Amino acid sequence: MVVADSPCSDTGTILRVRGPLEFTCRLDSTDALHTHKVISRTFQTLHSQVKSESCVLTVCDSPVIIWPNRGIHATPEEISPDTLCEDLHQWIQTDEQESAGKRSAKKKSKKSSAVNVINLRLMMEATKTGPVSAPILSKTVQKSHFLSTTLPIDCVIRTTCNDTIKDAFERLLAALTHQLCEMEKVTLQHMKGTSLVKPEPLHFLLPEPKGLVTVVYPAGVPDSQLDTQRKVYLVQGIYSYHHYMQDHMDDNGWGCAYRSLQTICSWFQQQGYTERPVPTHKEIQQALVDVGDKQASFVGSRQWIGSIEVQAVLNQLLEVTSKIMFVSQGSELASKGRELANHFLTEGTPIMIGGGVLAHTILGVAWSETTGQIRYLILDPHYTGAEDLQVITDKGWCGWKGPEFWDQTAYYNLCLPQRPKII
Repeated sequence: MVVADSPCSDTGTILRVRGPLEFTCRLDSTDALHTHKVISRTFQTLHSQVKSESCVLTVCDSPVIIWPNRGIHATPEEISPDTLCEDLHQWIQTDEQESAGKRSAKKKSKKSSAVNVINLRLMMEATKTGPVSAPILSKTVQKSHFLSTTLPIDCVIRTTCNDTIKDAFERLLAALTHQLCEMEKVTLQHMKGTSLVKPEPLHFLLPEPKGLVTVVYPAGVPDSQLDTQRKVYLVQGIYSYHHYMQDHMDDNGWGCAYRSLQTICSWFQQQGYTERPVPTHKEIQQALVDVGDKQASFVGSRQWIGSIEVQAVLNQLLEVTSKIMFVSQGSELASKGRELANHFLTEGTPIMIGGGVLAHTILGVAWSETTGQIRYLILDPHYTGAEDLQVITDKGWCGWKGPEFWDQTAYYNLCLPQRPKII
């Protein structure tokens, strides 16, 4: 789960919720398929608990209690859904207050607080209002396996200075349910027979724009047994994201390959291989005319280009050579993990891929040499919105895609630019 830092992160607040969720289920059979179904069903029950009105979040060292699924109902009464997250600081008892003998949990001024993390506790109401029912006892004689463990829920999100409690706690609930999904995957992947491994969330603070990242690992599993998981191979260095409608150029519907080429050119520029500015659409078209690939009428047109043209322009304008990878149908791309991983290891340049009428930029692959499983980090030039990193990442304009992302029956050409050999 990736949570990008906000523009107001200096004055924002990190919310971290922790708490145990009890995982228990009964297996009437040790059949693997049956076991997986029961475990998945149990996780669905936990999902329902987190989304139920019984879910309670308490702010540590304070009297604040919040029911996120009851319209963000909270106590004390001064707290409403529209209260700013950062205002919760004033309710937190600090060590300085305690040593000074102040018994009130409410602070005098939130401005004096140096706290930038608010810790919360995940709890579930054990009782409900309503008529009391008589207990019913039943006895079943049957051989079963009972599985039981405690899931250590640990979620973090970063809020902005303008986020209300309603906004933040909706995101926090989404993060909780996402973490349960990740825990389910880890549990099923590393389960042996009827033995459960405990999924353990670990947090990492990565450089911009990644920010806070949470990864769920199987506790107690040695690193040697994790080597079969996908390793990540990424573009080396920095680049600019070029997409539809930038630079006052309306290329919606025809300019995706041009934009992918511009992203590649920005990589060579920002790595110091060239001082030439990123070429415009007309400059790209003129380069293709100069090499004899197109007629003069091509300049100023709205005609598409593909991987072969991208290769020619890179060579003409930047003196950069490229390799071309041909794939007869999209379903074959899943078998190109080794070649793509090796490209990012040795060259580290963005890859332009074109197929049918669409072009994209590949920034990396997550590939398992053992299983052959692969995912692609895609930068999509078809984006037409503003330069909003949060929207771009949240909406998947830059994100990881599986093999199903490609048209399984269309052919694809990939342009793999080679890093200049400098002595």
